[in-house]
Amino acid sequence: MSDQNDSPNWDFKDRDIAILRELTRNPQLSSRELTTILADEYGIEVSHVTVSESIREMRNEGVFREAIIPNEEYYIFGLFEFKFNPSNFEEGWRDAMEHIREDPHTLFYFLSDGEYQWKTVMMFPSREDESSWIHEFYKEHGDVVDNIRNSVIHNVLKFRTDPEIFEGLNEKTNE
Repeated sequence: MSDQNDSPNWDFKDRDIAILRELTRNPQLSSRELTTILADEYGIEVSHVTVSESIREMRNEGVFREAIIPNEEYYIFGLFEFKFNPSNFEEGWRDAMEHIREDPHTLFYFLSDGEYQWKTVMMFPSREDESSWIHEFYKEHGDVVDNIRNSVIHNVLKFRTDPEIFEGLNEKTNE
């Protein structure tokens, strides 16, 4: 299986793009259902075994990742930005980074350009739980960060991947 930090090495076929698009529309499709859709919608004739193998190989190569994301009605979401204390960064950055990365509340974790910061989208059952998390993080890693800026994410208006995102992916990888 591909390491999540490695870029996938995949030569996309039209079939692969179609499979990704259809699984994005409905992740529960069976390989037999996908075989029918490929034939009917895309004019691609393959066996369900080929479809199943293609999905497995793309998954193993890291072409896509599967994640279970709970409905946004169950949790509150927040965007957290971590500003650093340069004087204590060297000795404490790794523990703080791993704490955030491995925390079960972390949904998405990344670095941003501009002013070097860690940012994460986190989810909590309540605002009280979010506040408690901040308090505990400061107690354990407060010497590494100067500030945690958190923004409440409310009224989530879109929470999905659209199948059209895969258009042109095979041209991009053949450049």
